[in-house]
Amino acid sequence: MFDKILIANRGEIALRILRACHELGITTVAAHSTADASLKHVLLSDESVCIGPPASADSYLNMPSIISAAEVTDASAVHPGYGFLSENADFAERVSDSGFAFIGPPAQVIRLMGDKVSAIRAMKAAGVPCVPGSDGPLGDDAEENLRMARDIGYPVIIKASGGGGGRGMRVVRSEGALISSITMTRTEARAAFGNDVVYMEKFLERPRHIEFQVLADGHGNAVHLFERDCSMQRRHQKVLEEAPAPGITPEQRETIGQRCVDACLEIGYTNAGTFEFLYQDGEFYFIEMNTRLQVEHPVTEMITGVDLVEAQLRIASGEALGLRQSDLVARGHAIECRINAEDPKKFTPSPGRVELWHPPGGPGVRVDSHLYSGYEVPPFYDSMVGKLITCGDNRESAIARMRVALNEMVIEGITTNIPLHQEICQHAAFQAGGTDIHYLEKRLGL
Repeated sequence: MFDKILIANRGEIALRILRACHELGITTVAAHSTADASLKHVLLSDESVCIGPPASADSYLNMPSIISAAEVTDASAVHPGYGFLSENADFAERVSDSGFAFIGPPAQVIRLMGDKVSAIRAMKAAGVPCVPGSDGPLGDDAEENLRMARDIGYPVIIKASGGGGGRGMRVVRSEGALISSITMTRTEARAAFGNDVVYMEKFLERPRHIEFQVLADGHGNAVHLFERDCSMQRRHQKVLEEAPAPGITPEQRETIGQRCVDACLEIGYTNAGTFEFLYQDGEFYFIEMNTRLQVEHPVTEMITGVDLVEAQLRIASGEALGLRQSDLVARGHAIECRINAEDPKKFTPSPGRVELWHPPGGPGVRVDSHLYSGYEVPPFYDSMVGKLITCGDNRESAIARMRVALNEMVIEGITTNIPLHQEICQHAAFQAGGTDIHYLEKRLGL
């Protein structure tokens, strides 16, 4: 096991990693910006290193600064958390080339799955179901692109190969708009991602977003830890997640889960990862793989009893996966609400001083947050300040506990989206389960 790990992230995920390290007796180094000197994990870490000013480009995205921090503190490994550089293949490569372990998959696998076109090709080769589409980059032949769209059937969606997070996408509903949409998406992709490769897929009108968590080691072992439903979204950003997904049959779970496991072995995947699917009319369609720990990993931990961050550390240190698929059982139901420092109606950020912080408690309640009374939420980063997770013997129990926990949670001094989550939990459609990815925006009138 590593003796010292540099945590190259901030907020609740940095604190989550620190806790896992300390449970395993690993010394921690917190790499932080000048704006984050008072972050909880920085105060609790064994060592800390300032890596730059508040702007992410000068700190959490500054590869030389992070690697230098690992060098000067004599760290053994770097954990990237999620976001920032966690899915940057160049960063993973530079960390490894500098003599440190990267706690995540190999750079070449991140690169393979980070490009949507190559990822889809790899998944098709591994037998993972994909959305009907162009099966590769779109060329400049307008007639061929028009023919392809007719074969797929409108509406179609044009996607940037290097895109993500809802960016680099354009829905086309008629033949007359196709060619101009391809041109515009290419232009936007070149400006945003430095890569103007685009591809075409069938646009699903009312899908759910369902993802499978996997773990794989470097010894030829891989398992899936069942699925999560992440369909409650606003502008392609997840708001609430749950596990397992309502309405998914054991047969579907076993079939798709095993295909994800097979794909891991096929592409040489190691560490934690997530296969993301659109699900409509009983069919799964692969859309992308996240080659990192997910924000919503706690709901999987709650129903399986597996510590995913500890598993990441053990796998990265060279240990064999101590799990077989037959060892894994999903028990009960878990729900996670992302708590953001933002207006619950306008969604504008609300940085500022936390005057009072009182987390909820009770059976089946978990809070992952870096907040404390007196903490100053900076304006420079993502607005998420915590995650509230509840679990119960069934979905109804988990929802009931979530309602109680949301009512108990006190965050004074800043505005949060707690009222939005309280409203969602009262929705009859949410309580019934199985809402699609457009449900929340329609409900909010967006």
